[in-house]
Amino acid sequence: MRTHFGWRVRIPVAVLVVAVGLAVAMTSTVFGKPNRTHASAAAAAAKCGLGNGKTATGTPIVLGAIATDQPGTSFTDIPNMANAYFQCVNANGGIYGHPIEYKILTDQTVPSQVAADATQLISTDHVVGIVGNTDILDCAVNGATYAKDGFFLIDAGIASQCYASPWSATVNMGPRYSGDGAAQTAILHGAKTLVVDQSNVPGYQSNVLGIDAIAKAHGVKVVSLSATAASLNGETEAERIVQAAGPHGAAVLIFTPPPAQAILQGAQKLGLTSKIIWTCATPCNSDSLAASLGSTWNHKLYVNAEMNDVHDDPGPDDNLYLKVLHQYGSAVSGVGSFSQFGFTVGQLTVNALLSIKSKTYTVQTVNSAIENLAPFKTDMLCKPWYYGKAAVHLPNNTDYTVWPDNGVMQIVPKSGCLPISTDDPEVGVVRAYEKKHGV
Repeated sequence: MRTHFGWRVRIPVAVLVVAVGLAVAMTSTVFGKPNRTHASAAAAAAKCGLGNGKTATGTPIVLGAIATDQPGTSFTDIPNMANAYFQCVNANGGIYGHPIEYKILTDQTVPSQVAADATQLISTDHVVGIVGNTDILDCAVNGATYAKDGFFLIDAGIASQCYASPWSATVNMGPRYSGDGAAQTAILHGAKTLVVDQSNVPGYQSNVLGIDAIAKAHGVKVVSLSATAASLNGETEAERIVQAAGPHGAAVLIFTPPPAQAILQGAQKLGLTSKIIWTCATPCNSDSLAASLGSTWNHKLYVNAEMNDVHDDPGPDDNLYLKVLHQYGSAVSGVGSFSQFGFTVGQLTVNALLSIKSKTYTVQTVNSAIENLAPFKTDMLCKPWYYGKAAVHLPNNTDYTVWPDNGVMQIVPKSGCLPISTDDPEVGVVRAYEKKHGV
């Protein structure tokens, strides 16, 4: 069944206060004049968690994470930003005096290494919670271990098992559903052929299944390509995409920023920026990528963002994120969806820890608190995040579209929030759960 999808208008709070009687609300940014709040937001000391300004010195609460880090594909910004938030919490009283100790392990998509990382965290490091995992293989390799040992993850998932399991609730959409959103935007702009190009990492084939379903419902052709992220030639790949797209075609890139940058700069060198519609999944939502592309790409690349744009609509969570990034995020590459994921993981984890009335932090108490987190409203997301006792989890399923604008990523004017289409049957399952349970 063909589902109509369009941008749902997101009305900023400030506009609602001033213009509640207006039929049409304008966005919070004057087009072409970004609302840049980085300097002011970072000026005052960040207050996280208890916010009392006292350094936590008690017995540490040990948490862990696993992240892919290899040539062409790195997701370390996510746990690194979660760690930045934890450092801020530790400087503001910790968890009732207990500092958070966060152990981050990395791998290069070797199953035995990924399994060993989980074993180390659980059996050697004795972590009481596993949060911030962003790993290509982790959910597929370690899911049975997490379920057996009673761990409920707050993660930024990649593998399909991260979304189809009761023990994982992600803050992101992952490559499949973010790719869905990019494809929807391309179709909204008239694309008749979608060329999906992505990194040929393990399990990549499933990322296009939702796009196939959405495209079929709208009579759009899909061409699937893949490449090795660490060694692709940007010009060759850009030319391959444009040739496959043909007239009225679009690219849907599912790459991390370095290979995406190579492809987009290759397209620019070959004069291909205006030949097709260019879209990208969430990893492209990075100010560093926007800066590297320059003004040539202004308003020519649509990026499915998954998280709000801190330039356009800086609410309290956005402002705290900027402060934490400035003060504690030296290991983070900068503003973008990846670091926003990590920040949100940090917030959710700390909320769970602070909710434990016994103030006893064990695998059982910590993971029970995570599983029972109340729906979480944040200006980072279009809808509240939730955990819940669900067989599948995709709490972030309505998001934003941004594009490059003079060196930063900004929300496309009047685009608002884009619900990921239920033409992808897995999204349909999640929406049915939300309707039934009122979330």
